[in-house]
Amino acid sequence: MTNSATTVYKEENLTTNEHPNLDWPIIIFMVAVHAGVLLTLIPGTFSWAGVGLAVLLHWIVGGLGITLGLHRLVSHRSFEVPKWLEYFLVFCGTLSCQGGPIDWVGLHRAHHLHSDTVQDPHDSNKGFWWSHIAWLFYKSPASKEIPRFAKDIKDDAFYQFCQTYLLPIQIVFGVCLYFLGEALSPGLGWSFVVWGIFVRLVVVFHCTWFVNSATHKFGYRTYESGDRSTNCWWVALTTYGEGWHNNHHAFQYSARHGLQWWEIDPTWMMIQILQFLGLAWNVKLPKV
Repeated sequence: MTNSATTVYKEENLTTNEHPNLDWPIIIFMVAVHAGVLLTLIPGTFSWAGVGLAVLLHWIVGGLGITLGLHRLVSHRSFEVPKWLEYFLVFCGTLSCQGGPIDWVGLHRAHHLHSDTVQDPHDSNKGFWWSHIAWLFYKSPASKEIPRFAKDIKDDAFYQFCQTYLLPIQIVFGVCLYFLGEALSPGLGWSFVVWGIFVRLVVVFHCTWFVNSATHKFGYRTYESGDRSTNCWWVALTTYGEGWHNNHHAFQYSARHGLQWWEIDPTWMMIQILQFLGLAWNVKLPKV
């Protein structure tokens, strides 16, 4: 294994289940959140301020929280930052509602360890639909192994807080958005809730899921990574550089995913800014 972050656990066989049980709480949650987008059809819920808020939160939650924080910083330890900044980024990632940070990191490490095999939680060999969303609807055998895959963070009090109070945090955030909207302009509160919570969640969901699905199906391959990972420009565009997925699977430890000059990687740019400010160090890069 080349990824230094994955040295926190040893490769072991995971039990598999050809017919896993449906995870009804997740199914109900996903249906409810997607149905919430229909609230945009109610007169008075649309506002350009709400759209702007959704775009800003897409970057804060998807860019800073998931891509920079949960993925490149915590899952792969591609660089180091002060603990307060790590916690801030993890909190932003928690707002994505893609599972608690301990679950997110644990399952992602399991994916890399068993990429595109039967032990991969979202094995792309099972088809686009499975790797994109359907895998979420079943209780994955890999979930039992999360404490082992995430043993470097599972006992951290802040991570445990975010893990335990994932939904209450989102609810409180929605209440804050409502009162922020009302403070800016009476009647704007519900627009902020609809666009800042439901629309933002669904868009970030699918952008993230395209990394599991589209970048194991569409695009080009620069390196032999032992799986079906590809480099897909349009996924990179919507995920702040995560679409250069074949590069990432070839050099899992690398803080930079876009390795060619045309492979624009906004998250790598953010890491460079943090490094310039003295807020990031031990930045790992491949020798290519």
